[in-house]
Amino acid sequence: MKVRAHVIIGGRVHGVFFRWETQRLARKNGVVGWVRNLPSGRVEAVFEGEQANVEKLIKFTFKGPRNAKVTYTDVQMKPYSGEFNDFQILW
Repeated sequence: MKVRAHVIIGGRVHGVFFRWETQRLARKNGVVGWVRNLPSGRVEAVFEGEQANVEKLIKFTFKGPRNAKVTYTDVQMKPYSGEFNDFQILW
């Protein structure tokens, strides 16, 4: 079953390769969508793909890459849209 997740991650998540690692993991697991830094210091992402693979990405956002310090992750499940072909870092 394909799903979509909208995720907001807070804590020390800028300047620690959070977006790059998210993209790498998404592409490795066949998940499409995007990730971006927010001016508030948080990271926002949308993941679409097979439920088990999207869940792997969600799990990653609770910890992040090695130098991150995630203090919260807000996950909202949404209807799958099929609008993405790849996983991108938005600027």
